[in-house]
Amino acid sequence: MKDYREDTIVAIGTKPGEAAIGIVKLSGNNSIQITDRIFRANSGKKIFELDTYTMIYGWIEDNKKNIVDEAIVTIMKAPGSYTREDIIEINCHGGIASITKVMELCMEEGARIAEPGEFTKRAFMNGRIDLSQAEAVIDIINAKTELSLKIAAKNLSGNIKEKMFEIKESVLEVLVQLDAAVDFIEEDLETTPYDELKKDILKIYNEVGKLIRNEKKGEIIKNGIKAAIVGKPNVGKSSLLNFLSKKEKAIVTEIPGTTRDAVEEILYIEGIPLILIDTAGIRNTEDRIEKIGVEKSLKQIDDADLVIIVLDGSREFDNIDAQIINKIEEKKTICCINKKDIKQKINIDNIACHFPTGNIIKISALKGSGVNILEERIKSMILDNGDSGIEEKIIVNTRHKNILKEIQNMISSALEAIDNNLSEEFPSSDLRIAYELIGEITGETAREDILDRVFQKFCIGK
Repeated sequence: MKDYREDTIVAIGTKPGEAAIGIVKLSGNNSIQITDRIFRANSGKKIFELDTYTMIYGWIEDNKKNIVDEAIVTIMKAPGSYTREDIIEINCHGGIASITKVMELCMEEGARIAEPGEFTKRAFMNGRIDLSQAEAVIDIINAKTELSLKIAAKNLSGNIKEKMFEIKESVLEVLVQLDAAVDFIEEDLETTPYDELKKDILKIYNEVGKLIRNEKKGEIIKNGIKAAIVGKPNVGKSSLLNFLSKKEKAIVTEIPGTTRDAVEEILYIEGIPLILIDTAGIRNTEDRIEKIGVEKSLKQIDDADLVIIVLDGSREFDNIDAQIINKIEEKKTICCINKKDIKQKINIDNIACHFPTGNIIKISALKGSGVNILEERIKSMILDNGDSGIEEKIIVNTRHKNILKEIQNMISSALEAIDNNLSEEFPSSDLRIAYELIGEITGETAREDILDRVFQKFCIGK
């Protein structure tokens, strides 16, 4: 990264391509001077004469005073801007040639092209936001559902930052007590007993544990749950997919082995994406193409977060059914006994020992009977038995989770030192490391390579 204090950066802030409006953004000490050299206001005023948060209409001109485009320029002077530097946004027409030419003129006057995420990095480096808020910006840009947008917006407002401050203060309070015991060891002064300190440290440990557990929920909200519908051929997997998606997504016939490849459909349950995958029927086959489909089905089982096994209630339970159940034993699973509308031959006793009672559901995928119960069960499993208030929780990302695990390990080590009645220096040393690690989440103690990794995920212009 170049020296952000010296350089003025420029980037196209809108998606490349033909559009009604295109925005070229500048940030840095020379943003106003550069714009003044390429922009002629209709009123004759210069940019530097204007107040912050002002918009002015005029023309972009090249160095020969030829008009390049009509434009409205927005001025946001430091420190009241996104980066806490002077920012200019040039709103011109969104054609590729015009917006590229405007950016080139800015570069001719001394600006350089911004690196990915450099505008947001400057906001971080200048103290307007912390690192967790910067990461929330990219989550807002990438949000695909209203729920993931809500969580990202809360994190941008400082949700994680505030929680980390709370935890840091709690660790600091314990450290002060431990250090006091060391400093005044020869004085006959009263210090906090180990048992009391252990309670405080356990509270911190549990708070960190909650955040770690919630990260998985955050990933589900952002990326969705992958649910594989599996079973033998002709048990009704495709009919179930069609009914759940309310579309004729998969081919349904009486011929076994119709589905040769995975068919996907995305549904949304309480704002969480559910990626349903109808897989090829699993059976022993000599058909080379069907064999590939079966192999893909087994791979989908491995990759799935949730497996919906469909058994044909009108047929007896057989070895292939048993083999499929054995394959999915370690997975989160719902068992659907399909074709409940016709005479049943399946022996429930063969199934009951493999699944919790609430996860065995009798349905008719063709007529839709019992599918509402299946939908409720899927919802319950996705939302952790009705935890629909997920947007009210503090949701950290994978980077935060990995740091929190390190913090938890150091806290655990401090607790162990107390249990072994070691001197105060030992738990104090562990908690001091934990204290420093908290700063990696907010960016206070993050190394340059970590910062680079975070901001490289951004698009240029943000």
